[in-house]
Amino acid sequence: MSRLRNSADESFFKEIPWRRFKEFISPQADRFAILKEILKEAALGYRVLEIAGSRHFVVAPPQSKAPLRRPSMLVAHYDRAPGSPGANDNSAGVFLLIEAAVKLAKSGAENWVVVFTDKEELLPGESIQAQGAYALALGLKDSRMENPKVFCFDACGTGDTLVISTTAGYLLKKDGSGEKLQKAVMELQKLALSAARNLGMIKVLLAPTPFSDDAGFLRAGLAAQTITMLPSAECAGLMSALRKNPGFADAFINAETRKNSRDSLIPETWLRLNGPSDSHLRLTPEHYRAVVRFAQALCRA
Repeated sequence: MSRLRNSADESFFKEIPWRRFKEFISPQADRFAILKEILKEAALGYRVLEIAGSRHFVVAPPQSKAPLRRPSMLVAHYDRAPGSPGANDNSAGVFLLIEAAVKLAKSGAENWVVVFTDKEELLPGESIQAQGAYALALGLKDSRMENPKVFCFDACGTGDTLVISTTAGYLLKKDGSGEKLQKAVMELQKLALSAARNLGMIKVLLAPTPFSDDAGFLRAGLAAQTITMLPSAECAGLMSALRKNPGFADAFINAETRKNSRDSLIPETWLRLNGPSDSHLRLTPEHYRAVVRFAQALCRA
């Protein structure tokens, strides 16, 4: 694997909203309170949904009054694993979607919503139903949002290659169930590919990835598409491993399996998730503008 640069550009973290990024990833940070303050500073209208012990932020267009029909829902979880700074997983995703929301609001776009979810990270022994996205998905059935197109941005802070996850389709097909859900997932995948193509993005990969909030959404019967980033060298190793052994995908879809795996072909970026080395030093902010543009494009799809 090519070596990532050892440190992110310090000047980048002086920009808005990134100047509060290091505070957000500090060990004792009250991430809920900080995120609330950042959204106010960015002049983004939001509400907090408290569902089943989780607190989710919902950011919607300022001019939106009528129920949103088939909106693009951009999702990023703001919680992190205990003992981890959570810079890539998933603070970068949160800040990228804050940028996207600001630009969408200024552009006058209407049919979108950005959601910052709580409790994506599960503790050992907890089921998918304990994930915040699961209860949130059930609650969406009674909300002002009709049949949203859900795109989960997770671990988007490191790398130059956009990875559109095939995990949901892989597992649904493997189980041989959920034909309607399979079709809905494939539609989201096609929309993501189309948005990347329209932007002229060259480094785009379809590949299985670790689960994100899509796990909870899918368990509740709502299609969701995960978006992540990886360094191109790690993508090459990943695809080589998958070609040699298609079943290798199971080794990193599940967090516990990935943690206990000794296979050196699992992308290093994923191996570092949920641990103390997930710090700002491995971030690659030079690629962030492309991710923000992609997020905006999904809301025009």
